[in-house]
Amino acid sequence: MNTTDPKRLMLVDDDPNLILLVKDYLEFRGYDVVTAENGREALEKLEEDLPDLIICDVMMPEMDGYTLVKHVREDPRTSWIPVLFLSAKGQSQDRVKGLSTGADVYIVKPFEPEELVAQVESSLKQATRLISHQNNAIDNGPKMKARRNVDLTPTELKVVQLVSQGLANREIADVMNVSQRTIESHVSNMLGKTGLHNRTELARWALESKKA
Repeated sequence: MNTTDPKRLMLVDDDPNLILLVKDYLEFRGYDVVTAENGREALEKLEEDLPDLIICDVMMPEMDGYTLVKHVREDPRTSWIPVLFLSAKGQSQDRVKGLSTGADVYIVKPFEPEELVAQVESSLKQATRLISHQNNAIDNGPKMKARRNVDLTPTELKVVQLVSQGLANREIADVMNVSQRTIESHVSNMLGKTGLHNRTELARWALESKKA
């Protein structure tokens, strides 16, 4: 793995022992790992930063894995993120439900750490191939390809300038004296206008096209 640019994983589970063990193992293998105790906390963290992959328990308090994946798949910002389900329920109907809900991989607990790492690496490679294929289909040029002649409103220009400075949505909301939800709306609109996938690409596009 390229340790200078580690892939970021989000690990969502209500079992602190599993979180500790899996996080430690994945970090040892060179990944950057953020954690959440349930689906609701995971969604809050997704508002601030997008991981390259989500590893998620199925049965959790407040919001279970099925509901979390439903939200992830319905949001254009996150719909591309690979999801691995971890579950103690290993019956075939449980696997079918997990995969049909939108998970890419279903791993039954208890599992070997090496199996998890192999599935993580496989899913990340698949996601990279998919994004590369989409970019090649649009243009054989650079990997990041935004639409041409994107017309931003003055408010959107201000938001994208702050995004390119590394500010989180909550911080931008404070600066502009509006709600975080309003900023999220602007970011989502700009992703739609530009055809980009996430805030990181949006920031890079703003700098490269002299919007920031």
